[in-house]
Amino acid sequence: MNRQVRIIGAPMDLGANRRGVDMGPSAIRYAGLAAELADANVESTTDAGDLTVPRAEERDPDAEQPAEGSAKFLRETADLCTRLGDEVADAIADDAFPLVLGGDHSIAIGTVTGAARNAELGLVWFDAHGDFNTPKTSPSGNVHGMPLAAVLGIGDFADTEWANAPNLREQNVAMVGLRSLDDAEREAIRGSDVTAFTMSDIDERGVKPVVEDALDVATAGTDGIHVSLDVDWLDPKIAPGVGTPVRGGVVYREAHSALETVAERDEKEDILRSLEVVEVNPILDESNETAELATGLAASALGKRIL
Repeated sequence: MNRQVRIIGAPMDLGANRRGVDMGPSAIRYAGLAAELADANVESTTDAGDLTVPRAEERDPDAEQPAEGSAKFLRETADLCTRLGDEVADAIADDAFPLVLGGDHSIAIGTVTGAARNAELGLVWFDAHGDFNTPKTSPSGNVHGMPLAAVLGIGDFADTEWANAPNLREQNVAMVGLRSLDDAEREAIRGSDVTAFTMSDIDERGVKPVVEDALDVATAGTDGIHVSLDVDWLDPKIAPGVGTPVRGGVVYREAHSALETVAERDEKEDILRSLEVVEVNPILDESNETAELATGLAASALGKRIL
């Protein structure tokens, strides 16, 4: 693929309850992202820099709240995601491929809404968590546990223009690798048209068949797909630098196989519209190994091969 990649940093940490993910974009760049992308035969790479994010200490997390429940820093999240959505949409309009570096997973609201602005979008969501809470159901009020519900317009997000993604249907969303859900999330996912694959599915069937099925879901009747990769999808033994680690995640080769499967489908059908990598936390990392892994996985998704 003669792909021109535009890197967009979104150093957001207001959606989580642990600081440090705001340094994720810098850590990923420092880990050799440009070199990895060159090895993936990307035609060109342009770094658009980082969006500006306000400091948590300067803002009131409860300044703006929904009618029911809690969503911390909601006003700031709406602003960041609106700007990020514009950046992503502009990149696609310029025939560039947006590669978004987080930041916590709340930034996916901006990435997905931007990618879906002028196209029927499918979504593959690699994550240990459901991110399917709403302000009403969230036990913490942290928006990084809500982005998938937000872009699907569930609950309080139904009439929210900045969050509810156009041209995205539940039946074109596939979640891969779930292993940590709140009770309300579990009930909501079961009652939705989203397709959910747990780690048990990967254990029983293997990662490649599961990802192939997820891609079938995301590409059915769509113009392209967005891939959202939360590094806590991986086992914390190989990806310690995350804020919400959960034991029992995918291992190194499974992770690369999954993203290589995305690239293989993309090479055949030109399906990949955008990609984001989120939740790298250098404060919790060991020798930047989680960031290095993130760069390698991004390159695998964009076509890097061993042979």
